[in-house]
Amino acid sequence: MSARVRNIFDAQTSLVEPLALDEAFLDVTVPAPGLDAAARLAQSIRQQIFSELGLGSSVGVATNKFIAKLASVDAKPVASLSGIQPGPGVVVVDAGTEYDFVRRLDVGRLWGVGPKSRAKLEKIGVRTVPELSAMPEEVLRAQLGEALTAQLIELAHGRDERPVVPDREAKSIGHEETFGADLTDAKELHAELLRMADIVTSRIRSGVGGAKTWSIKVRLSDFTTLTRSHTWSAPIASTSEVIGVLDELLVSAVNSRSVRLLGVSASGFGSAVQQLDLFSTEYHDQGRRDEAIDRVRDRFGGGSLRLAGSLRWERDENPSSKR
Repeated sequence: MSARVRNIFDAQTSLVEPLALDEAFLDVTVPAPGLDAAARLAQSIRQQIFSELGLGSSVGVATNKFIAKLASVDAKPVASLSGIQPGPGVVVVDAGTEYDFVRRLDVGRLWGVGPKSRAKLEKIGVRTVPELSAMPEEVLRAQLGEALTAQLIELAHGRDERPVVPDREAKSIGHEETFGADLTDAKELHAELLRMADIVTSRIRSGVGGAKTWSIKVRLSDFTTLTRSHTWSAPIASTSEVIGVLDELLVSAVNSRSVRLLGVSASGFGSAVQQLDLFSTEYHDQGRRDEAIDRVRDRFGGGSLRLAGSLRWERDENPSSKR
């Protein structure tokens, strides 16, 4: 079951750092830029774990690993004498509120505080996070040493700069989503496919360079799951190169049926190769566009630019609904 849960994580991001059989950190900055998008992805992951595996789960969403871990505990069900009270399932800690979230805690909740260090802190009157924050650093260093003091001061202010460190090299990179309502409209399906392909190509360009094999995953309204794939002769990583073929794969898989889940993934990594044409600058211009898009997203976030075709609105029937 742990491996099956991990497969669900890996379908969302290659940046997965497991803590135990049933816990992991996921860096979802690329597929879900911003905490609101990350919260929606967290709900989608919980729904998928429950619908596919019959398991409950809890998720903490935050700007760093430490706060996300604490928030995941607050998301759990709570046992009491009157029985099990359901938890919220997903708890989000907004950016800028990390200290407010931590300051209510006992100092024992900070990573690195074990029985011995806790006894030393209690010896100098430190039992809560605010008491730790107010204690002069030289007093803390005398009790705990330089390294642990520096770590606890950071955590007590809700700061944690450690990145999510994957435990293995990704064999595939992908993104998939379960829709709140089944999709039947071909334009909407194309828009969602384009959006997901853009997410995956951007992630691949920033990491492994390119990929030869590109696949789609479709789950129909009756829970039938279908996959289709195409392999190029050389690795590619441009949305404009893959979307035409992915569109054809989607049409052949769906065949006018309702779609509950859609995903795009890629494998067979290598340095991206662009075909050269002596009489055309198309591929050169395409590469420059991709580089410009990546630079903007690196600076302003993954959601700062969207491909126009990935926006879901009725172009012909209702122009006023454009967004």
